[in-house]
Amino acid sequence: MSVFFRATLLAACLALAACASSAEDVAATKTTFDAGVAAYDAKDYAAAYRLFASIDDRDLAAMRNVALMLRKGEGVAKDPKAAEAMYARAATGGLATAAADLGEMLLKGEAGPPDPKAALPWLAGAADAGHPVAAFELGEMYEQGNGVDKDPVKARKLYQAAADAGYDAAKQRLATLPPP
Repeated sequence: MSVFFRATLLAACLALAACASSAEDVAATKTTFDAGVAAYDAKDYAAAYRLFASIDDRDLAAMRNVALMLRKGEGVAKDPKAAEAMYARAATGGLATAAADLGEMLLKGEAGPPDPKAALPWLAGAADAGHPVAAFELGEMYEQGNGVDKDPVKARKLYQAAADAGYDAAKQRLATLPPP
């Protein structure tokens, strides 16, 4: 067997091993995530937190779940600052629900004084991704001029997007607005 052939065969074997390892990692992460969901549903919050935290470095939904549990103090001491940091990691990774949650925390001041200007980009990004609660909260900001210039037209569009996605509070709010 030639040296070239051996080197090519070795490279192919290593590539296959890497793929298999990667597939195994994905399967193990899914198994751990599913176990975390089962523990959470069973109200075993400490176990759920441990499971989600064990994979939060490679799974955006696990990051969000860790943040949620830190925010609520489920299975771990309540730590709003740590929750904000974890939401930011997941949101930066592209998870719209984490961006919406972070925007809501900043808007309500759960880890310090309310900061609508800091909430704005997170809520806007989540609303752009189709998150109805983020669209509704952003609509409220524009309707009230909270951290942004008042813009009733933009507020109505955001409420409509949230209503179109089935968010009842947005449907109710639209019904109370004066005609355009």
